[in-house]
Amino acid sequence: MSPCPNRFSFLEGYIEESVDILKRHFHIVCHKDFLQNPALHGPKIQAVFMWNCCPAAEPSLLKSLPSLKVITNGGVGIDHLDVSLINSFGVKVANTPGVVSDATADIAMGLLLASARNIVEYNMIAVDPKTNYVPQNLMGVEVTGSTLGIIGMGDIGYKIAQRSKGFNMRILYHNRNRRSAEDEQAVGATYCKNMDDLLKESDFVALAVSLTSKTTGLIGRRELSVMKPTATLVNVSRGLVVDQDALVEALRSGTIRAAALDVTHPEPLPRDHPLLSLPNALITPHIGTNTFATTMKMVERMVENAVAAVKGLPLPDEVKLK
Repeated sequence: MSPCPNRFSFLEGYIEESVDILKRHFHIVCHKDFLQNPALHGPKIQAVFMWNCCPAAEPSLLKSLPSLKVITNGGVGIDHLDVSLINSFGVKVANTPGVVSDATADIAMGLLLASARNIVEYNMIAVDPKTNYVPQNLMGVEVTGSTLGIIGMGDIGYKIAQRSKGFNMRILYHNRNRRSAEDEQAVGATYCKNMDDLLKESDFVALAVSLTSKTTGLIGRRELSVMKPTATLVNVSRGLVVDQDALVEALRSGTIRAAALDVTHPEPLPRDHPLLSLPNALITPHIGTNTFATTMKMVERMVENAVAAVKGLPLPDEVKLK
């Protein structure tokens, strides 16, 4: 498709190579430039490309964009978007499902392995200029043959199960809807209708749910107390799925062995937050989709949705209220 300079959009925080994809189809207005002269740019904007929840889709912004047709979000989670409000302005919402699943499942397994085998701690020992011997008492836990419980068996959860099969892990899962028998057999997964059954038996619990009113605080003090004292909690969903105060207590008291988190609330955590000082908490700054290939795929999908909206065609990934 040839470039169309009459299509305007604005964006913030994209890598240079992905901006080239956007420029093939849209004239780009950076958010900061828009803010300096909204009267000039506002009437031209037809698409907003949202990255890392920016720019915020507040009513004041929506009111200043009379020609806006779509907000397309980089990523699957849309808990930061008031879809009903946006739709009330005659604006559609799209996200990028599917293309983020592999990279997110990869980071889940990376966190699990790093936490289980104390990889960060051993790296610090290995590079410390004072190190002249390697202590043998920093023992990890076995991953191969252990039990993994996956809460949220959508696309990402299922891909975590696929990867876990390579470690000969016993896979349990809890989901709003049970997967097909074929899906279960393909990864050797067992469905747990009661989430507590999964929590009681799992050596690792991986969270891969969408953030909704029902999943906010899904893992709290009671749920953590049901887990094994040797268990590790892995979260690649959203920070608010876990009661962080309860998690701090559980990690300090030994209620569970460890937590490996790619998401927190807020992001980043305040620098004095207790999670940051706990030796059994491994935290990465929401990097689940941060690979070059996945980023480019996300932007390409965002552009597909935006172009469809501008042309008045059905959006491949429109988010619709249920």
